[in-house]
Amino acid sequence: MKLLKRLNVGQQLFLIIISISSIYPVWFILQTAMKTNEEYMLRPLKLPRHLGFENIRQVFEAFPVLHWAFNSVIVCVFSVALSTIIALFASYSIIFGGWKSTKFMINSNIALMVVPPVTLLIPMFALMVNLHLMNTLPSVIFFYTGLFLPFSIFLLSNFMKSVPKDLMDAAKIDGLSAFSTLARIVAPLSSAAIFTLMLVNAIYAWNELLIAMVFLQQQNVRTLMSGLVLFQGRFSTNIPLVMAGALISIIPPIFLYIFGQRFFVKGMLSGIGK
Repeated sequence: MKLLKRLNVGQQLFLIIISISSIYPVWFILQTAMKTNEEYMLRPLKLPRHLGFENIRQVFEAFPVLHWAFNSVIVCVFSVALSTIIALFASYSIIFGGWKSTKFMINSNIALMVVPPVTLLIPMFALMVNLHLMNTLPSVIFFYTGLFLPFSIFLLSNFMKSVPKDLMDAAKIDGLSAFSTLARIVAPLSSAAIFTLMLVNAIYAWNELLIAMVFLQQQNVRTLMSGLVLFQGRFSTNIPLVMAGALISIIPPIFLYIFGQRFFVKGMLSGIGK
């Protein structure tokens, strides 16, 4: 019993340490963004003497942050929606379409997931130039949609394996079409996995930098992350101002994850080991 109690205490301490190490970067950004540059130089790790939002105001005045954030929202919404819809139909076809190579089709997505996005930059750049889509939001939307599909299909396919076969047989007896079965039975049962998928992909699309910098080079079409790179370069000597920009960029993903945490955990656990 004493050994079990010690192990339990050790596990709790380990989790506390991991939690602190995860929260500290956010705390550092927050407290640094509230300081003046002079105060940061004198006491970089101490709490600010006075809470101030002057740095955040300067960020909004220096660059069109709201416009960049709106671009990021458009990119996230459309890329996540397109990839989710395509993955939903593809996964339904793989699991319930009567294919003989179902396992191969699912596992092939694992191979596609390990392809580094940087290797696709040159062919995708040439394609977007030929389609006259450079410096437009659809260029990154199409790119993100393609990147999301392997993981999306893999997750949804594994989740759909858990749908009771009796329900599918009953749907056939009732004369439901494949689309009706997907819309009225499979999709509602897979709602946790779908929400998890949308959450993960939205956070990736919001935080992605390399693709956005290559395909969105004009200031009016930049996403928030690619735009803040310009901000960081201009104010590289003013760390509190840079941290204020970083604080603005991380607020939406944090709130998105906090409000969707319950569905996120449920969906991730449901898709493991099926």
